[in-house]
Amino acid sequence: MAVASGNGVKTTQNADESEIVLSVKDVTVAIEDKLILDKLSLDIKRGEILGFVGASGAGKSVLLRTILGLMPKQSGTIRLFGVDVDKASDAERLRIDMRLGVLFQHGALFSALTVLENVQVPMREYLDLPKKLMDELAMLKVELVGLPPDAAQKFPSELSGGMIKRAALARALALDPDIVFLDEPTSGLDPISAAEFDELVVKLRDTMDLTVYMVTHDLDTLFTACDHVAVLGKKRVLVEGTIDDMLKSEEPWVKSYFRGKRARQLDLAARA
Repeated sequence: MAVASGNGVKTTQNADESEIVLSVKDVTVAIEDKLILDKLSLDIKRGEILGFVGASGAGKSVLLRTILGLMPKQSGTIRLFGVDVDKASDAERLRIDMRLGVLFQHGALFSALTVLENVQVPMREYLDLPKKLMDELAMLKVELVGLPPDAAQKFPSELSGGMIKRAALARALALDPDIVFLDEPTSGLDPISAAEFDELVVKLRDTMDLTVYMVTHDLDTLFTACDHVAVLGKKRVLVEGTIDDMLKSEEPWVKSYFRGKRARQLDLAARA
C-alpha cells in the first residue's frame, strides 16, 4: 500500500503492518529485581477490541503502564502507530500521546473537579482552546457516554459507580483518540451496569473507529464485547485468539478460566 511520508514522498508499506496500532515485542519488565514480564509480545490491530486477561498479580496492569510510559522496561520494543516510542522525538511523542485515551481502575477522577472539568483535563494539557469551546466539547463527550447533562456539574463523590466509569470514559475520549486503554472498566459494577458499559464500548468502537485495549477479569465482557483475547501467564502471552480459540485451548489456566462452570453458562447464553 502506498502512503505519503511526512515530506510528501510516497512509500510502500505492508498492508498487515499498517493495520497494527500497537506492537509489543520481547518486552521485559522487573520491579525491585522481581521479574514481572519476560520477553512478552503482543500485537493489536486497528478497530479491534482486545480483552487482556490473566490471574491476579500476573502483570496485566504492569504491561498497560509500561505501554503508556508510566513504568520503565528492561528490554524490548513498543511501537505505537508504527513509531518506536523509545526513539520518538518529543514532537512525535506528543502526537502519539494525543492519540491515546486511558481509563484507569476505579475511574481515577479528580475529586475536587466536576465531571465537566475532569473531561477537560486532557484538553487543557494538550490544546489551547477558549473556555466556551472546551465546555461545548466536554459536554459532547458527557452526552456521548450516556450521562445526563446535569451530571456534568456534579463532583465524583455525587456519582454512582456506573456514572464514575462513564465520566472517566468521557475523559479518555476527550481528544478523540485512536486507541483507548481500559483497566478493569466493569469492576465493581452490578451485572446490568456492566453489560450496559460493554454495549457502550462496542458502540463507541463502531461509531468512532476506535481500537480498544481492555484489561479485564469479566467473563461476560470477554464473551460479549471482545473480538480478540490475550491471556497473560508465566510472564508472557500464553494464548491469544478468539473466544472459540480460548474454549479449545488445553493450557491448564485457560481451560479452567474459559471452560469452568460459569464460562460454560455464558457460552451457552451467548450462542443462544
